[in-house]
Amino acid sequence: MLVLSRKKNESIVINDDITVVVVEIRGDKVRLGVEAPKEMPVHRKEVFDAINRLKKPPELPPSSV
Repeated sequence: MLVLSRKKNESIVINDDITVVVVEIRGDKVRLGVEAPKEMPVHRKEVFDAINRLKKPPELPPSSV
């Protein structure tokens, strides 16, 4: 994992078309702004995981034939 340090109003660029900006730092929370193409979905990790759980069919137990 690449770890970067940024201050308020500083940003990082990902793949030429995604920019992540540190909008606010308050205590132990950081607010990020994400600029990305409309066709590029951007989700918080817990939302992303929930979406993927809904997409994935439940695993069936092995049959005991």
